[in-house]
Amino acid sequence: MENSNNSAVEQHTLNIENTKRITATGIEGVRDFSPSQFTLVYAGGRITVGGTDMKITAFSKQTGAFAATGTISSVKYLAASEGLKKKLFK
Repeated sequence: MENSNNSAVEQHTLNIENTKRITATGIEGVRDFSPSQFTLVYAGGRITVGGTDMKITAFSKQTGAFAATGTISSVKYLAASEGLKKKLFK
């Protein structure tokens, strides 16, 4: 049986428009931002976005809304359970 509380907490959206704009909801924080890569933190783990000339245009920790512009070339999800343990025991 699925725990509905956990699935509600982990809900997020990620939209990429023409590889030039990215928006997301359910974001708890932003880590490691540079013009070529940034990492978003959400309840289920992290999302790393790669590209060029990227700039954050909006972020609200209260609402979890995030937006950035630039040329987006990659998106990679890292689940919370794949953290340090997985790196150590490859």
